[in-house]
Amino acid sequence: MKKKMKTIKNKNYKNIAKILFSVLIFIIIKESYVFAETINMDINGKPSDTLEILALLTVISLLPSILIMMTSFTRIIIVLSLLKNALGLQQTPPNQVLVGIAIFLTLFIMSPVLEDINTDAYEPYQNEQISQQEFFDKASVPLKEFMLKQTGKDELQMFMDMSRNEEIKNNVNIKELPLTVVVPSFITSELRRAFIIGFLLYIPFLIIDMIVSSVLMSMGMMMLPPVMISMPFKLLMFVVVDGWSLLFKTLISTFNF
Repeated sequence: MKKKMKTIKNKNYKNIAKILFSVLIFIIIKESYVFAETINMDINGKPSDTLEILALLTVISLLPSILIMMTSFTRIIIVLSLLKNALGLQQTPPNQVLVGIAIFLTLFIMSPVLEDINTDAYEPYQNEQISQQEFFDKASVPLKEFMLKQTGKDELQMFMDMSRNEEIKNNVNIKELPLTVVVPSFITSELRRAFIIGFLLYIPFLIIDMIVSSVLMSMGMMMLPPVMISMPFKLLMFVVVDGWSLLFKTLISTFNF
C-alpha cells in the first residue's frame, strides 16, 4: 500500500510539473510576442525593426560624446579649467557653472552648423523626403566641414599616415576622408590649441605670483603664504581688464567659421 501511495504521489508531482512547465512556456511565448510587437514601432511614419531601433538608441546614448568630441566644447572647457587653476581658485566658479558656460558658448559657435543640419538633413527627414541613412550622411557633412576648418594639417596627415587603408593614405581631397580619421585629428588639434591658450593665460598670473613672493621675502614674511596675497590682486586685475568678456571674445575668434 505504501509503495502504491508513493507511486501515485510521484505521478501527481510529475503531472503538476508538466502543467507548470507548459504554462511557463506559454507565458514566455506570449511575453516575447508582446515584446516583439512593442519594439516594432514606427519611426517617421515608417515601420522599423529591432536593429534600426537599437542603432537609434545607440546614437542617442553617444550624444554626449558627440557633443564633446565633434564640437567646440573641448577647447572651451579646457581653457576655462586652466583659467580657474591660474587664478588659484579651488571651488569658484563651480564645475557645473563652467560646463554650463561651455555648453552655451558651444551652441553659439555651432549655430551655423546646426542650422545647416536642420535645413539639409532634419527637415527633409521629418517630411519623409529622405531615408534614415541619407539623414545621417547629410547631417555629417556640415560637422565634417567645421572640424576640417579647425584641424591642423600636421594632425590630419599623421592620422592619414597611420591609417591602414591605402585609399585614405593617398587621398587628395580631405573632404572625402571618413569621420574615423577626421574626428581624432580634430580632437588632437583642439587639445593642442587649448593648452596653448591656457599657457598664455598663465603668464600674467604667474608674474603676479612672482612679484608677490619677492615682496614678501624682501619684507621677511616668509611664513605668510604668497597665494593669500596674490589671489586678490589676480582677481582685481582680471576684473579691471574685463577678463570674462575678453576671454569669451578671444575663444570665439579662435574658431574658423
